[in-house]
Amino acid sequence: MSDQSTIEALQREALPLNELEQLGRVVDQIGDASIVLLGEATHGSREFYRLRAEITKRLIADKGFDAIAVEADWPDALRVSRYARASASSLAAVVDPAAQLAAEPQQALQGFERFPQWMWRNTEIVELVAWLRQHNEQRSARGQADGIGFYGLDLYSLRNSMEAVVRYLSTVDPEAARQARARYACFDHLAEDPQRYGYAATFGMRKDCEEEVIRQLVAMTTEAQRYASADGGDAADELFYAQQNARVAQNAEAYYRSMFLGSNASWNLRDEHMADTLDALRAHIAQRKGGRAKVVIWAHNSHIGDARATEMGDHGQLNLGQLVRERHGIADTFLLGFTTHDGTVTAASEWDGPAEKKTVRPSLANSYERLLHDTGLKQFFLRMRDRRYLSELLRERRLERAIGVIYLPESERMSHYFYASLAQQFDAVIHVDTTQALRPLESVVHPHHDEAPETYPTGI
Repeated sequence: MSDQSTIEALQREALPLNELEQLGRVVDQIGDASIVLLGEATHGSREFYRLRAEITKRLIADKGFDAIAVEADWPDALRVSRYARASASSLAAVVDPAAQLAAEPQQALQGFERFPQWMWRNTEIVELVAWLRQHNEQRSARGQADGIGFYGLDLYSLRNSMEAVVRYLSTVDPEAARQARARYACFDHLAEDPQRYGYAATFGMRKDCEEEVIRQLVAMTTEAQRYASADGGDAADELFYAQQNARVAQNAEAYYRSMFLGSNASWNLRDEHMADTLDALRAHIAQRKGGRAKVVIWAHNSHIGDARATEMGDHGQLNLGQLVRERHGIADTFLLGFTTHDGTVTAASEWDGPAEKKTVRPSLANSYERLLHDTGLKQFFLRMRDRRYLSELLRERRLERAIGVIYLPESERMSHYFYASLAQQFDAVIHVDTTQALRPLESVVHPHHDEAPETYPTGI
């Protein structure tokens, strides 16, 4: 079929999204899925954040979703969750005292210090966190004790996660805290620069710490029942948070060693960690509420679109969207991608560089973005799942753009495009023809070197 015929079919099938109220129809299309993955074509487009936030609010308010899980580090996101859920137990105050001092969303977001801070320290996230806090307060007033949480799926926080484990154990089991410090001391000063640790351990310049981080996680699992029965209604939550930090430490140690064994090894380990974290989070929430846990996920298209339908999958990479479909089935999941044709984006020109407002070049010919642009529609939703005719039209492999935290328009084809089958990659897409740059809370984002960069050099 010609592109013109395909464009006409898209025009007939598209659901215009000219008003936020029309997003209710998008939520209806999601159906009864309990795992909803919301993507983004860039890490710095305001419309993607705003649309995901509005869809998320409706999933929480109208469909009873229990948590938001994002492409961010566990300790940083947990601080936001504590603020949003107004967690004020004595144990929580000791484990994360900074979270107890947060009086407004901007302060709750101060844990996001590592480049690129603007991904989470931006005006759209401030508004979402403020809404989440208010929503949880209203739930509490109605006698609903469990607030909606905000959790991180990523694994870069080696040092912060180890410190969080020790803080928790210092409160519930001082002797276990001493043992944890001894195990984690294996990293010595290299916990501050885990890439250096990974390099040295991979090439035999020093002993690796794999055994120590595994032993620490096993120790916490062995004592879980005793810790969970401690005084305080939040004891089970705090145990889970600490165990997850121990899992992050274990997987981060493996990740930084895998970085020097090829890109597929580290990418796959990272996305498997995301999928495992999601499963652990859902199991914890389900046990707490006594029913199926519903989670909405925010991550880049490259993580939430099924990798098997992409050029990266051909080369041996898997991702979160693929793993969620494989583990939980099509019926219980919904993968929603986002695309754009042109506009502006917040991104850097180099790693640890300042946030810049950069012009996004019009999409390339023979790309899905250009095909969607040629419909002439400015913003619309397109469902492909269960639409056999439309799925066949969008099954052909075309170019697709992915902009991470770095945008290099001068080498755009090589740096930002790959081949994919849109209909196999996502259940639906939202196309925003012209997007605007995300607004960071700080006008300039300064480098912060305490933690290693994520997915250098693309940052997705």
